[in-house]
Amino acid sequence: MASNNVNIHPTAEVSPKAQIGSGTRVWHLVQIREGVVIGQNCIIGKDVYIDFDVKIGNNVKVQNSALIYHGASLEDGVFIGPQVCLTNDRMPRAITSDGQLKGNDDWIVGPILVKYGASIGAGSLILPDVTVGRFALVGAGSVVTRDVPDHGLVVGNPARLIGYVCHCGRKMQRKDSAWYCSTCDWTFEAQENKK
Repeated sequence: MASNNVNIHPTAEVSPKAQIGSGTRVWHLVQIREGVVIGQNCIIGKDVYIDFDVKIGNNVKVQNSALIYHGASLEDGVFIGPQVCLTNDRMPRAITSDGQLKGNDDWIVGPILVKYGASIGAGSLILPDVTVGRFALVGAGSVVTRDVPDHGLVVGNPARLIGYVCHCGRKMQRKDSAWYCSTCDWTFEAQENKK
């Protein structure tokens, strides 16, 4: 059920059992499954797939061709780049050990949580059982196999922590025992320093 002031393109397929907040725009060829909850003022780009029961906060941008599978939750202010995939199957197989096609009871879903203000770069893959911290930045094309700390900057396959980013998105510089953004004049003390 869509709230007032929601723009859904006629080619989008939105379950009547989905909830979409006011001011949200859903573009061409999007599929939104049953039980999905999308907050206010979101943008869901062309060709996006959102699996059943996914939760998306307010002011979230999901760019073209992203895939967000069951078990994923996106907090407010999250950015999902084009062609990002948030997977969910801990043991991906088409068949069971006795050769039968896997059914719903054979599925072991691992959750993914993308916290407030985090950004996932284009073409990145997030594996199950991962939390991406507040204002973290996952570089384009990364494969994230473990948790990313708040403000963490990760890149590569597998993704590795190479630094920290400010709320503004700029890479921070180490200053004494903390991280500093010269643009915002803001200092962040990473968990690694809080022992």
